[in-house]
Amino acid sequence: MYPPELVKPMREELTAIGFQELQNGEQVDLAVNKPGTTLVVVNSVCGCAAANARPGARMSLDNAKKPDHLVTVFAGVDKEATDKARAHMVPFPPSSPSMALFKDGELVHMLERHHIEGRPADMIAENLKGAYNDHC
Repeated sequence: MYPPELVKPMREELTAIGFQELQNGEQVDLAVNKPGTTLVVVNSVCGCAAANARPGARMSLDNAKKPDHLVTVFAGVDKEATDKARAHMVPFPPSSPSMALFKDGELVHMLERHHIEGRPADMIAENLKGAYNDHC
């Protein structure tokens, strides 16, 4: 587990733009199964989360269509919530950072770490915007 003071600014980078933090499995189940669309960001302390994933998620919201609900879990910090979120992302293997778009509880789009790492934030944002345009 990472110290709270280390992850605080990384958490706030998403919560400041409207993401709700989920810290247990029940919260994850409720969020994923809400009617409409839900973007789940598995946040991380790794460099690709800071350089690509969190900025990409932020930039993706500059779109006419966007998810109804924005939520995040933090890998290496909120174990129960992260494990439950990843269970909803099967058949994709666990990775962090990652992003999943759900529609009425069904996984409709997935960005794994290998889709994020090494790609600029604007490319990640465009990928997400395409998913929003298709599903939101």
